[in-house]
Amino acid sequence: MAEFVTLDVTDGIGTIRLSRPPMNALNRQVQGELLEVSRAAAEDPDVKAVIVYGGEKVFAAGADIKEMAEMSAGQMTDAIGALQAGLGAIASIPKPTVAAITGHALGGGLEVALGADRRIAGDNAKLGVPEVLLGVIPGGGGTQRLARLIGPSRAKDMVFTGRFVGAEEALAFGLVDEVVAPDAVYEAARTWASQFVRGASRALAAAKAAIDEGLDTDLATGLKIEAHVFASLFGTEDRAIGMASFLENGPGKADFTGN
Repeated sequence: MAEFVTLDVTDGIGTIRLSRPPMNALNRQVQGELLEVSRAAAEDPDVKAVIVYGGEKVFAAGADIKEMAEMSAGQMTDAIGALQAGLGAIASIPKPTVAAITGHALGGGLEVALGADRRIAGDNAKLGVPEVLLGVIPGGGGTQRLARLIGPSRAKDMVFTGRFVGAEEALAFGLVDEVVAPDAVYEAARTWASQFVRGASRALAAAKAAIDEGLDTDLATGLKIEAHVFASLFGTEDRAIGMASFLENGPGKADFTGN
């Protein structure tokens, strides 16, 4: 049973909750629990979309520096794979995911949020990758996912300076997708996630795989990935249901089964 990371499933939406007061520092135990709970969300057929949430006051203020401070280069070489897997676990869920961000999302905390498909932030949010101020760099996927999301120039500015970015600036350059009042963050995330509860789950997973895998390669290979997952959907119940519904009733009225 996970101690600091939980999965609650309500009405088809799974909420992955970080709860390690006071700042949700992401030590090795939390990283492992994130991986475990993300796998559970991925495998649970009752979960159609996922929210990752740190609570009303803070998302996560980064890795546990006290735990890292005495580690040698050899020890970190052995540990870095687990660190990247844990902090990047949200990205491995083949369902729509959204990070609901209140307060600080820094270092490893921002890296967790970067693994989501969408980020909704409170207007009090502060986001950043301040690792360079500790003499290191983001190591949980931050240099790669951040640059892919906001472009190399903006990513380098954030990584090189370690500065914190406010919610409105983050919205302006695409680091977050929506800004709301802090007490509305979780409900805004549920509103977004609820769109997919009765959706065509296999098509959503295929769309996510085509986009994510395609971004990691050249256009020609990406088109081959798209072609493969597109064709595979013609063996699903939902494809038959969706097309029949369209022909009979027009778009947007299909009652999908998720199969």
